[in-house]
Amino acid sequence: QVQLVESGGGLVQAGGSLRLSCAASRSIFSVNGMGWYRQAPGKQRELVARIASDGSTYYVHSVKGRFAASRDNAKNTVYLQMNSLKPEDTAVYYCNVVPPIYDYWGQGTQVTVSS
Repeated sequence: QVQLVESGGGLVQAGGSLRLSCAASRSIFSVNGMGWYRQAPGKQRELVARIASDGSTYYVHSVKGRFAASRDNAKNTVYLQMNSLKPEDTAVYYCNVVPPIYDYWGQGTQVTVSS
């Protein structure tokens, strides 16, 4: 059973930065691409960033140029550096493989951006 634990969220003013972390209970990173997802109130969960096993990345248009995903396979951890945060980035952020596996969803970490 894989457990994914997200951390690093918080309250930040618009324009600020946060760095999220996602630690896995065992190594899955060498095989699977990992994704960062978010769910805002009243909206569906969406994939915002993905980092493949070779380190290549994909970002949804709304975060491109502001967010950066990285991974440390030795630590079974992926990161999401979020810069120039906007109020519309407010959401609960989760990590999971791509495509996501239901049983892997963790509690997420809340990111709140004030205007």
